[in-house]
Amino acid sequence: MPETFSLKNKSIVVTGGTGILGKAFIEAIAEQGGNIGILGRNKIVAEERAHAVVQSGGNAISLIADVTNEKELTAAKESMVSKFGTIDGLVNGAGGNIDEAIIQPDDDIFSLDLHGLDEAVKLNLWGTILSTQVFGRAIIQNKAGSIVNISSVCSARALTRVLGYSLGKSAIDCYTRWMAVELANRYGDALRMNAIMPGFFLTEQNRTLLTNPDGSFTERGRLIIQNTPYKRMGNPDELKGCLIWLLSDASKFVNGTIVTVDGGFNAFSGV
Repeated sequence: MPETFSLKNKSIVVTGGTGILGKAFIEAIAEQGGNIGILGRNKIVAEERAHAVVQSGGNAISLIADVTNEKELTAAKESMVSKFGTIDGLVNGAGGNIDEAIIQPDDDIFSLDLHGLDEAVKLNLWGTILSTQVFGRAIIQNKAGSIVNISSVCSARALTRVLGYSLGKSAIDCYTRWMAVELANRYGDALRMNAIMPGFFLTEQNRTLLTNPDGSFTERGRLIIQNTPYKRMGNPDELKGCLIWLLSDASKFVNGTIVTVDGGFNAFSGV
């Protein structure tokens, strides 16, 4: 059974590879023997993480690209194929909040910043779709691969303030199911698509909403803890098992599924 979870000889691209959750994704893939393309806009961080993987005996390459730029993604794909020969998997980890798409309590909800909302949807939804179009074409040539999208509990529960992020992630759930069906209808079991729905993990995008400068939780952060049965936020390492399962052959008959990893937040009624 352990061999079915192995990623040995599989080459996987991780978008958002320079973020906090991206770091956990990279570590998980490296631990299972996969070759990794660390894709992000921060060249220094991407190269540092690739170097760390190599120093630990693994294989990794930094891929500098914006997930909303097709030309940059195409160049990254070519670099990945040149380095490892094939692409076997994709983790669509790029995404997050942007300030202009956050609705404050005293904002007029009939005068929303539509440009800000559009930018949030562009990053979270179009960044995922465009990355899938570019890297998915390479994966399907191998006739065996897996794509894992990153959803959010805000797609299942209405969370105040984060409207742009919620719109983008809700669309990710729809896209995951739709694309999974289309892939199966056209290519059989050659390429599957699933998603992970994380609960609350502290990242650079949500830190100012959930914590004060001294590190204590804001009122919003305290409410999240109160409504999470585990009474804590998640550790990025706690996403690793689910990610490896979905990328590996252990999940070969899993398609169009959204797996929740949230400490019970989505199941809890508050009572």
